[in-house]
Amino acid sequence: MISEPSRYYAVELQALPPRIGQIRRIISAHLRHWQLDALVDQAVLGVTELLTNVHRHAQPDKECTVEIELLLDRLTVSVRDHDPRLPEVDGQGALDAVDDLDALATSGRGLAIVGAVSESWGIRPCGAAGKVVWFTLTAPPAGDPLEDRARAGYGAAPESVFADVGYSRFPGVPLSAPAEPVTAPSVASPVLTGLAG
Repeated sequence: MISEPSRYYAVELQALPPRIGQIRRIISAHLRHWQLDALVDQAVLGVTELLTNVHRHAQPDKECTVEIELLLDRLTVSVRDHDPRLPEVDGQGALDAVDDLDALATSGRGLAIVGAVSESWGIRPCGAAGKVVWFTLTAPPAGDPLEDRARAGYGAAPESVFADVGYSRFPGVPLSAPAEPVTAPSVASPVLTGLAG
């Protein structure tokens, strides 16, 4: 359930390959925290494509800001960079460059992928300060409150469930109490002693 009608998160970074992986994990964690698990794959794929474009094409630097904003049922993901140059887009909103690509090309489809995984996308010029490329996703309808799901998944089971199979509850120890830690043996025995020839 979305407990707040609006949420916002932003992070500044250099769009370099190691940082892109970190941003993927950060965005995933925020969306899961906001209970938007269903949007994680699409959002992470879209932000990866946008950051890859900044890494490959942005001038004079690779500095950018990733923003995610949830307003009611709409998640907007955007990447702002300092390059004022805009990608070439035809009159129908499609990228001209996509039509010219080799069918087996492994790059050059970033915004086409963003368009395929999102509800809508666009580019907002910011004059000499750069541009913002954004896309939106529709949040799934609110489900059960988190508290109800947690209680259902982790609550204590009735005694009768365990009594039917011969188990009883230990006095004074709740069913949800963790078991004593089990220590691993200090020496493992070899599993494979030789190779068949």
